[in-house]
Amino acid sequence: MTRGRGVVVPGSDAEAYAAKRFPHKRLRRISNGMRPGTIGGFLRALPWMFQRNASTGLDAVYHFAFTGREPVQATVTIRDRTIDVQPGHHGVPQVTVTADSEAWIRFVRRERPLWRLLVRGHLRLRPWRDGARLLSAFGRCFP
Repeated sequence: MTRGRGVVVPGSDAEAYAAKRFPHKRLRRISNGMRPGTIGGFLRALPWMFQRNASTGLDAVYHFAFTGREPVQATVTIRDRTIDVQPGHHGVPQVTVTADSEAWIRFVRRERPLWRLLVRGHLRLRPWRDGARLLSAFGRCFP
């Protein structure tokens, strides 16, 4: 029997499944490949990159308001281990994220740390305390 490698994204549902289902295989960890160039690309990629198991227990509505070169408003709802992305703002949000579109893309591509966006005013969260907690929970759903 050949002992091959499983290719997985670190922290993903696939990694947990492969480690449990195929304990004899060595797992090769790769990047998630999420390097969007636009806010539209970021929003389209969210359902594909979403990790159901990481969202267990999360029930939140996020309003994103992107400003700058690409002004876009979107609502992201994570509930019952599912995600729904809609253009515009719908419903009552638990957190509102207002960000400069170029700065947000650099953050998503891991070119800029979150603290820099906050300090320079390129990212605002409302309400602050719950917003920071919910943004962190949002990030865990996308390894």
